[in-house]
Amino acid sequence: MQKILIYGYGNPGRQDDGLGPRFIELCDAWIREQNLSHVFTDTNYQLNIEDAAEIAGYDTVIFVDASVVPELEEYKLETVEPNDARIEFTMHAVSVAYVVDLCQKIYKKTPKAYVLHIKGFEYDFKEELTPKATENMQAAFAYLKDFIGKL
Repeated sequence: MQKILIYGYGNPGRQDDGLGPRFIELCDAWIREQNLSHVFTDTNYQLNIEDAAEIAGYDTVIFVDASVVPELEEYKLETVEPNDARIEFTMHAVSVAYVVDLCQKIYKKTPKAYVLHIKGFEYDFKEELTPKATENMQAAFAYLKDFIGKL
């Protein structure tokens, strides 16, 4: 059975930016209820280069983040390939592709990687999701449970 990591990131103090960490709360409850010994979770405010070491121990990694893309209706699961074309990072965070690329280069491991984008709407300084973002998160969660069941 594949070892799977679901990694949610975002700032719970910025309304819908907290979709990633809130998604992990749903996953943790589901993992306990279903007694899934092969599915693990992690969460942080943002991705860092150290996450390359974290993902090296998994077969599949699903990153979960809020999205502001206008065309996105509810959620979208996207495959991530290592990105060795250019360095993609700022002083505060790195991209998912960059983390996967570092994992490949440093640890010689390339887990299957995905990003689950969940549509968010408001990013004010509040510790609550908007109702529509919560609906999107629930729909994405239902999809992800099915997706993991097919891995």
